[in-house]
Amino acid sequence: MKEQAAEKKVDFAKEPIGRLILKFAIPCVISLVVNALYNIVDQIFIGWGVGYLGNGATNIVFPITIIALALAVLIGDGGAAFFSLKLREGDNDSVRKGLGNVIVMVTIAGIAILVIFVAFMNPILTLFGATELLRPYALEYGYIIAIGLPFTMISTALNALIRVDGSPKFAMFSMLLGAVINTVFDPIFIFVFGMGVRGAAIATIMGQIASFIVSVIYIFRGSKPSALINLLFA
Repeated sequence: MKEQAAEKKVDFAKEPIGRLILKFAIPCVISLVVNALYNIVDQIFIGWGVGYLGNGATNIVFPITIIALALAVLIGDGGAAFFSLKLREGDNDSVRKGLGNVIVMVTIAGIAILVIFVAFMNPILTLFGATELLRPYALEYGYIIAIGLPFTMISTALNALIRVDGSPKFAMFSMLLGAVINTVFDPIFIFVFGMGVRGAAIATIMGQIASFIVSVIYIFRGSKPSALINLLFA
């Protein structure tokens, strides 16, 4: 593990800045764009298959997802920065504690967000501007989206750790996989099965769960031993 950590230090110390930006920043930006695509794709297919009321309902629910993602990025990027600093110092004990804290914190936050939004969905939708016409669509969409929030929060936080582990392309792939699944199943559920906004929500959380599974597979059973899991269970 010390050899693996040392190798990472040499890479970051000797690689040209421009090459590092290309290797890490571009996949990160693509991942952020892909996150935004979830809502855009839903809006397109819901607009065609349900109409303006469906679009209005998904827009009202969207801030819930933004709040969840903000918390996930806060925890994940903070943990990734801590991981980088402590790994550079060779303080593996602090790294283990930091990584464990990230995983525990984002899991607890995801479950808490799920419980809060499910328990108080009606008043929250009112706060975000739901009208009586939009409320049935927003409730149908919102309850399903809330179920997927822990998965998307954990996968988002893990993506930050995967990037700092030296695999930005894998992190990007996990996000792209979820977006592709959402894009494929949106029209199937909306037009073929006639499920409306409920179908769009199910397609969305299917993509989020797929990204979550891929991220967890990387952490625990990657093709090469993951520095993250080695540190956690060293």
